[in-house]
Amino acid sequence: MKPKPSRPKRQTAGEFVALQRRMARAIMRPLTDRGGMQPKWVNGSSTEKLVRSFIKPNDRMTSFERLEVYNRQYWFRLKDCFYDDYTGLRAVLGDRRFERLACAYLARHPSQSYSLRNLGRRLVGFLEEEPRWILPCRQLALDMARLEWAHIEAFDNEAERTLEIDALIGVDPARIRLKLQPHLTLLHLHYELDGFLIQIKRDEGLRAEASNALEERGARLRSRLKRRLSPKVLFLAVHRHQNTVYYKRLQPAQYRMLMALQAGATLEEACAGIMGPDLAAADLGSQIKTWFEDWASLGWFCRLK
Repeated sequence: MKPKPSRPKRQTAGEFVALQRRMARAIMRPLTDRGGMQPKWVNGSSTEKLVRSFIKPNDRMTSFERLEVYNRQYWFRLKDCFYDDYTGLRAVLGDRRFERLACAYLARHPSQSYSLRNLGRRLVGFLEEEPRWILPCRQLALDMARLEWAHIEAFDNEAERTLEIDALIGVDPARIRLKLQPHLTLLHLHYELDGFLIQIKRDEGLRAEASNALEERGARLRSRLKRRLSPKVLFLAVHRHQNTVYYKRLQPAQYRMLMALQAGATLEEACAGIMGPDLAAADLGSQIKTWFEDWASLGWFCRLK
């Protein structure tokens, strides 16, 4: 009689979890400069030897090569998403510098969410801590990173039930606290980047449709647009209206009022804090009324609870 084949050893739940974590760690490690899997593990030992302990080779590929496929796919996917989210920052920095920034940022802050939508959540903080990646155009690059993250927030962040402006009639302004929509971001920028980013995104869309045929034209356009940029203060509201992202320029007084409301000030406090050389006191009441009617029509305020 032939001996019965031995059954494979069954893994415990703890061993299976440990295996999953080891494989995930290997897949999520940054690639080498040549785009391959790291030959050394985090402790300096051989990655190939470690991989053989939990992945079998086949007739075409070694254990190392099999895992490298997933490692490369993971990182190429992250970089593709990062490129799509920050086309404006790429235009500001240029392809080579943006590539180096992308690798450094993703190595420091790999994806921690089920959604790649959150990939750039820490980018502005990273650039503030390590400005060497964006020198000599530090402020321009920071402004663009802030604007592009605001665009992501506006695109798919939550929208609460909107406030009808008539609901404020007869309510004491000292008791009114207005909440702004979660998808709305208020920006104080040092460059007029709204038109620049719109042009860049439009050009990226055209080039995606035409494959690589317009790549050279796109590079010239990005260079020409960047040369036109010069420092100029811009107050901007980035928001969503009827499922479309918009950039709305604000007057300094409007920005001050909305920032105060967003920080939790009452309506009375927000109105009292907007006075400045850019605002005439004579017709202040009518100006504020017009602003609120405009903002309410865009759905910027959440319904009072």
